Amino acid sequence: MAETEPVKSENIPFEGGPMDGRVLSVVLGPTGHPPKTYRIPVPDPDGGPATVLVYRRVPRGHSRRLGLIQGWKYLHDPDDASGGGLRWPWSKPAGAPGAARTAGPDNGKPDDANE
Repeated sequence: MAETEPVKSENIPFEGGPMDGRVLSVVLGPTGHPPKTYRIPVPDPDGGPATVLVYRRVPRGHSRRLGLIQGWKYLHDPDDASGGGLRWPWSKPAGAPGAARTAGPDNGKPDDANE
């Protein structure tokens, strides 16, 4: 049987929030990058619902000559409104005008029923 490659991970610093100054080993994805968001569930000591800390991936620095990203860090995002769902490239942004538009007679297409 062939041996599988070990899982690649990278030590990434966290900034802001309760994790400020800590460095955690984060598993890298198939592209070699860490996830764009990192969610940390924190249990409530009184037994209530857990609080979720959300951190967003940002570049740690850029190279001088070519502007390449030197590494990543996570910044605390206290007012995360993404909900953690998938975002498809063909989807409209949540706050875009016309995102909640329904099909109707004035949507720019001819109405076959009135002909």
